[in-house]
Amino acid sequence: MWTSFMTVRDALNSAIDEEMSADPKVFVMGEEVGQYQGAYKITKGLLEKYGPERVYDTPITEAGFTGIGVGAAYAGLKPVVEFMTFNFSMQAIDHIINSAAKSNYMSAGQINVPIVFRGPNGAAAGVGAQHSQCYAAWYASVPGLKVLAPYSAEDARGLLKAAIRDPDPVVFLENELLYGESFPISEEALDSSFCLPIGKAKVLVA
Repeated sequence: MWTSFMTVRDALNSAIDEEMSADPKVFVMGEEVGQYQGAYKITKGLLEKYGPERVYDTPITEAGFTGIGVGAAYAGLKPVVEFMTFNFSMQAIDHIINSAAKSNYMSAGQINVPIVFRGPNGAAAGVGAQHSQCYAAWYASVPGLKVLAPYSAEDARGLLKAAIRDPDPVVFLENELLYGESFPISEEALDSSFCLPIGKAKVLVA
């Protein structure tokens, strides 16, 4: 039963907030995620609540901070790495694929890399071609990566929680055009324990 409405932006923010509250190993890093509260305000309020030890503003060096995130995941932490746009993840694709995605296979299941790579992907409003490419098919073809692309607020909230809790790397592709859209959300989905299982994709037809 639908009980209220929530924007995709608020759904993502609340999911990260609740997972950080529940697990001290979860932290956020990326460009402008702290003081500026995220390029799209997904991390709004998190720096004030959790401090700079768990909300890291990084330099503009995607390869560098992605490598740091993977290293932190090797050490047992749970990084949520934000790309200002997934187009910039191309600067870090060596770490995403060779360092994160392949580790479990190469270690015969002994090494898990619990890391989430998230941010806006695909078409957006008022940006150039270099900021508009969709990387879903690229990353979906990589063994060792789970790729999620939420539509509604409930999808975003439940799947991001699942991604953060997953023991292996997850690429979480958001749509900038949907951040401000409101969707009905159920009472169940508002519970902090809510989580959508990662499995077969739900196909929506317009």
